[in-house]
Amino acid sequence: IRELASDFHSPWFLSLFPSMSVPAPLPSSTANWHWKNKNVTRWGKEWFESELTTINIAGKGSQVVSISSVTDFDGDVELGQRKSKLITIFDCKVVCEWAGTTEDGTEVKGTVTVPEVSHEIVVDRLSDYVYNWTLTTPSSPAVDSVFALAKSRLPSALESKFSQFVVVLVDTHGKDLTVSADPSRSATPLASSGSGSAPAKSAVPAAAPAPKPVEKKSKINTTKINLESTFMAAADDLFSLLTDQNRIPTWTRAPAVSAAKADTEYSLFGGGVKGKYVSLTAPSEIVQTWALASPSWPTGHFATLSTSLKQGSDSTTVSFELDGVPTGMSEEIKHNLEGYYIQGFKSIGYVQLILTPSYIQEPSPKSKPKSSSGESTSYATALTLAAIVLVAAFAIPYLSTPPASK
Repeated sequence: IRELASDFHSPWFLSLFPSMSVPAPLPSSTANWHWKNKNVTRWGKEWFESELTTINIAGKGSQVVSISSVTDFDGDVELGQRKSKLITIFDCKVVCEWAGTTEDGTEVKGTVTVPEVSHEIVVDRLSDYVYNWTLTTPSSPAVDSVFALAKSRLPSALESKFSQFVVVLVDTHGKDLTVSADPSRSATPLASSGSGSAPAKSAVPAAAPAPKPVEKKSKINTTKINLESTFMAAADDLFSLLTDQNRIPTWTRAPAVSAAKADTEYSLFGGGVKGKYVSLTAPSEIVQTWALASPSWPTGHFATLSTSLKQGSDSTTVSFELDGVPTGMSEEIKHNLEGYYIQGFKSIGYVQLILTPSYIQEPSPKSKPKSSSGESTSYATALTLAAIVLVAAFAIPYLSTPPASK
C-alpha cells in the first residue's frame, strides 16, 4: 500500500494525469490526534524467543542457570496512538524452559511460567509478577541448590527484559503510527528548479508569513489554571519524577526527553507535550514553557508551567500553575493535568492525601438571648404541666368516689 501511495505522488504518475490534483496531507498534529492501532503479536513472540534466551546467570562456584527456550507464548501485543501519545497494549503468558549446572557438572532442568506479562504489571505496577516453577531433574542437595539459584535470580533478569520490551516496542513500531511533518509539495519543485528567479520567489513567501504568527499570538486570549495535590512522598523524589528522563516514562507510560537544565528543551508523553526549561530549583520549583501537540492548541503558542513542591513533615504538596492557556481550553487542559500528571503519580503507587478541613460555626451573639429565652420558656411550661398532672393525680380518686349515704 505504501509503495502504491508513493507511486501516486511520483512525477511519472502525475504526468499521466496532468489535471489531477493531489490533496494536501493532513498536518502532523491532526493526523496524530485520532486513534490508531497496530497489532504486533507475532513480532512480540519472536522478540521474547530471541531475547529471553540470552539470560545467563552465574552462581556459587561453577553453578550456572539460564533460559534455554521459550516454549509457549499466548496473548496479544499492540501499539496504539491517541492524541499524539503512543500507548503499549499487551497481555501475554510466557512459558520458558530453564537449565542449570551444579558445581559437579550435573545438568538441571525445569520450567518457569509467567501467567501475566502486561502493561498493567510492567508499566503501571498495579500488581506483582507471578512465577510458577517446576523441577524436572530428580532432586538432590546439589540440584536443589541450583533450583534455589534459579528461583532467586532469574525473576529479576526476566523483569529487566520485560521492561526493555516496552521501550523496544515503541522504538520499533512507533514510527509506523506517528506522522512526521514533511515539507509541502509546492516547495519541492521550487527547490529543484535551476532558474535564479525561483529561489527569489520562494524567499518572498517564506518571509511574508513570519509576522502572521506574531499577530496571532497577540490576539490569543488566555487564562490561568491552578491545581494542587498532596502526596506521601519526599519533595526531592517528586522533583526527580518530574525531571529525570529515566523516571518520567514510569508515570507517563511513554518516551521522554529531559536534560533537566535551564534553557534546554524537553518532551513528554511521546511528544504530546513539548517546551523548554526556564529554571529549576531542586527540589522546590520547576518553571518551564509548555505546549500541547493538539490541533486545538494555537501553533507556536507556549504557556508557562510553574510547579512548586512544598515539603511537609510526612508529605509534599505539589502546586501546578499553568499560565497562558487559551480561553476555552481551560477545562480540557485542567482535566489533562489531573489525568496525566496527578493520576500518573497515583498509578505508580504514590498515595494522594485528600485534605478535607472541618469548620465549626460559632453561634452568633444575637442568637444566644433567643436560645436562652426559648429554653426558659420551655422549662416553665414543663413545670406548669407537671404541676397540673400532679394535682389531677391526687384529685381523681376523690372525684371518682361516690359520696357516703346518710
